[in-house]
Amino acid sequence: MNRRNILLGAFAALGLGGWYMTSNRSSTTVAFPDAPLPGAANAQTTDADIDTSGISDMIIGDPDAKVEIIEYASFTCPHCAAFHQTVFKQLKSEYIDTGKIKFVYREVFFDRFGLWASLIARCGGEDKFFGISDLLYNEQAKWTRAGDPAAIVEELRKIGRLAGLDNETLEACLQDSDQAQAMVAWYQKNAEADNVDSTPSFIINGKKHSNMNFADMKKIIDDALAG
Repeated sequence: MNRRNILLGAFAALGLGGWYMTSNRSSTTVAFPDAPLPGAANAQTTDADIDTSGISDMIIGDPDAKVEIIEYASFTCPHCAAFHQTVFKQLKSEYIDTGKIKFVYREVFFDRFGLWASLIARCGGEDKFFGISDLLYNEQAKWTRAGDPAAIVEELRKIGRLAGLDNETLEACLQDSDQAQAMVAWYQKNAEADNVDSTPSFIINGKKHSNMNFADMKKIIDDALAG
């Protein structure tokens, strides 16, 4: 995804002008007509000073580790799903669970679907976030292709229920337009600050890297740990 599409996605997530979804194997942007849904799905604002203080990074690993990795990813990005189904599992086993790195996950919003998925992922709080994220990535091909927006939302609800969230909690999260607006504003600030123009992107001890295999990431981490 390029910067233009990231910005289009941000406007789309706020309900400004229509929403967008990337194709499965390229950066082609396909526009769909706006499809009204209640609550957060239609969050709209023109306020550039939205309070994002209530949105926090999702972190696992040792918060005081020598190496910090920040991942920028979208729940609707196929390459992000591939990373989490392969590289991330090795990364977690060898470096996160062993306390060698601090891993930070930051959402990127290309489309409303990704925003809705993030609302579900954050609905269970920090304790459930990475578990729900795994479910979202593992089932990405299913829920992103479920059909119309209402069908996609229902598939996301199913994932939330599978993670142990009840219907009342899920609906409250999906209807929280203030949270949705703050999340998009938070994403925009972070992406601009770190010059993020593709997903997945990684900031490893302050240096930006594009998508990579485990061997390449391992070398960067090991060099940083040895330095």
